[in-house]
Amino acid sequence: MSKTIAVLLGGALGTCCRYWLSTFVYWIVVAPTFPYANLIVNVSGSLVIGFLGGLFERRVLVSPVLRVGLFTGVLGGYTTFSSFAYETYNLLRDGELALALLNAAGSVVLGLAAVWVGLRVAQSLW
Repeated sequence: MSKTIAVLLGGALGTCCRYWLSTFVYWIVVAPTFPYANLIVNVSGSLVIGFLGGLFERRVLVSPVLRVGLFTGVLGGYTTFSSFAYETYNLLRDGELALALLNAAGSVVLGLAAVWVGLRVAQSLW
């Protein structure tokens, strides 16, 4: 199986899992005032990518196709935050504190700024 097909199939599975979990959370929490589902998805995705990353690095050999299918496909479809957290952790682990801080601050600050710009552009069209 090609990496592209693995990512495609994994992404479909991850996206469905995110939808199902979010639906379940908002079935339990009526009229939420906080994005509980998003928080749960981001934290659980980070937990899974950390576990699998550690497992694959030290104990279990997996094919590059399976790795990309799980990490980029399933977890990428489930949450891109897990990849962000894992990559930032790897920078910290490798002693790259400045790059880790740049990645974390840049992703959060620039992401928020990009949302604001996107909203302003959309509002200017009305």
